[in-house]
Amino acid sequence: MRLGMLIGSGDEARVTGFAIDHRKVAPGTVFGAFRGTVFNGEDFVSGAIEAGAVAVVARPDVRVEGAAHVASEEPRREFARLAARFFAPFPETVVAVTGTNGKTSNVELTRQLWRMAGHHAASIGTLGVTTSEDQVTTGLTTPDIVTFLSNMAGLAREGVSHAAFEASSHGLAQYRTEGLPVRAAAFTNLSRDHLDYHQTMEAYFEAKMRLFTEVVEPDGAAVVWMDDPKSEEVIRRCRERGLRLLTVGRNGETLRLISRTPSQLGQTLVIEAEGARHELKLPLIGAYQAANALTAAGLVLATGGELEQILASLARVHPVRGRLERAVITRAGAPVYVDYAHTPDAIEAAIEALRPHAAGRLIIVFGAGGDRDVGKRPEMGAAATRLADLVIVTDDNPRSEDPAAIRRDVLAGAPGAREVGGRREAIAAAIAEAGPDDIILLAGKGHEQGQIVGDEVLPFDDVQVARECAA
Repeated sequence: MRLGMLIGSGDEARVTGFAIDHRKVAPGTVFGAFRGTVFNGEDFVSGAIEAGAVAVVARPDVRVEGAAHVASEEPRREFARLAARFFAPFPETVVAVTGTNGKTSNVELTRQLWRMAGHHAASIGTLGVTTSEDQVTTGLTTPDIVTFLSNMAGLAREGVSHAAFEASSHGLAQYRTEGLPVRAAAFTNLSRDHLDYHQTMEAYFEAKMRLFTEVVEPDGAAVVWMDDPKSEEVIRRCRERGLRLLTVGRNGETLRLISRTPSQLGQTLVIEAEGARHELKLPLIGAYQAANALTAAGLVLATGGELEQILASLARVHPVRGRLERAVITRAGAPVYVDYAHTPDAIEAAIEALRPHAAGRLIIVFGAGGDRDVGKRPEMGAAATRLADLVIVTDDNPRSEDPAAIRRDVLAGAPGAREVGGRREAIAAAIAEAGPDDIILLAGKGHEQGQIVGDEVLPFDDVQVARECAA
């Protein structure tokens, strides 16, 4: 592709790729020079040009010599627009999910429902790129724009027609989800998270709202979980944009949840939709998994799915890795569940999901991540001690922080909690403590395969460790 075709000029330079890392620039690359929280890409413009960049997308006052300067006050957005032209085509049906909790389960359940309807489908998010044949880890909920668009284009080349992706607040704020047509978007919920980056809840919410006000197609659809305090504000934004609305939940109209009855391995849902009541047995436990299932069903409805088939398919969905995943049953008979819950609301939801299944005590093991929002740590401790019977505070991913200091922050809101520094030791302690009527919840890391300590990623899988300790 010629540069002039991308930027609307007569430039005949051949474009070979896009990069936002100057170390990945090769002859023919379009380089995005952005200001970041750690590095300033504008400092590497001359090096990128020396390496062969044919164009640089940057703010108007950035000095660019020896390559075309694509100037924009929002260079990340312009870079995404150009990159989308280069990488296209993409899967014909693309949807996105935002919210504090539930994004991963939503995109994966949407993928499963599409697959059961006969579509070649994929999901992109925290678990990586998932198809019915494969799963490839990307390392980020929303990868950088070049990786995101190239992955989407690669899926289209492989015959994927339907794709669902997680739209994180970071990704939305940094224009990492731009360029390709998004037919429908879903909102799950909003609670405290990522304030180390966004600073305020208002800024965090506004970042998520970009999905509805700017990213989804003007004639697209919005699926809104209606049982969150922010739902009405989301609805207002969607109506202002003119999006087609599908509302779900107890206060929803498209898929109204009438009742939810826990069972041994799942729950029975009664749903009102299209003027009739429907009963389905969902093989996932917990209120929040019911919310995820109905929101995913709304996305499939929004993109042409048939209600009867969707409801029948919900009875056959599989649990998502690290989301209330049962890892093992201890020798004493206590089931051990692993969940990604790492916010106060998510911990509350996970405990409440398991509570109906515990005849005895509910034991939770969790910690908080280092180099992240410090203010949520005591709130996580408070949620755990309010709802669980035994709380063990341990390490999560301490990163560059002192693990003991992180635990102190959590324990400040968790009077009576037990402190066990090593995560393996904490899991072993919970398993040794649990009786046949108890349930153990290992929260915070979910699907993760490593523990970040300093600059190292040490092998650690909650599911595997729980099985080893139980054995």
